[in-house]
Amino acid sequence: MTAQVFFVSGIDTGIGKTYATGYLAKLWNAQGYRTITQKLVQTGNIDISEDIEKHRQIMQIDFLEEDHQKITMPEIFSYPASPHLATKIDGREIDFNKIEKATQKLQEKYQMVLLEGAGGLMVPLTDHILTIDYLAQKKFPLILVSSGRLGSINHTLLSLEVLKARKIELYALAYNLNDESKDEVISLDTANYLKHYLSIHFPHTQWIDIPRL
Repeated sequence: MTAQVFFVSGIDTGIGKTYATGYLAKLWNAQGYRTITQKLVQTGNIDISEDIEKHRQIMQIDFLEEDHQKITMPEIFSYPASPHLATKIDGREIDFNKIEKATQKLQEKYQMVLLEGAGGLMVPLTDHILTIDYLAQKKFPLILVSSGRLGSINHTLLSLEVLKARKIELYALAYNLNDESKDEVISLDTANYLKHYLSIHFPHTQWIDIPRL
């Protein structure tokens, strides 16, 4: 049986995608689902993906065989920037075929694959391909990471609107409690507002709290 691939994106850079991805992998493995994480494109690193390293730390496991073989991190670029710029600086293009083959290898061994993107949905992978274009093409269900910081309602609703326009399945909204606003009033209101909005416009979407570890 081929594993289900879930794409993980966020409402903004630094919203906690890596933290949420690692937490969900740990949770699902504990629930009996063989789960592994993969990074779509890693920038700002050489040879090893720091996001995959963070996933394993959160999962409380050592590097896996697939990590050493770079199957979980098939494309790494050195400059810490949007992939479309990082590729130009390194002088090579993203090998999408390599990424797809890596994902397929993981699907053969695991029940769940959490594929973490870079930044938000509209981040350009190339001059002509946005992250959301890749997601729409592959038809992976999406886990969208948000939080209670000031501005999250606006960024989340913008992301939801583009998902609706592109007819992309929103599997879950992962609410990162590790990145909450210091203002508890805003944090609580943000969560309540987003839950209400989802109940009306995305009634089949799950709400997942990502707790502080």
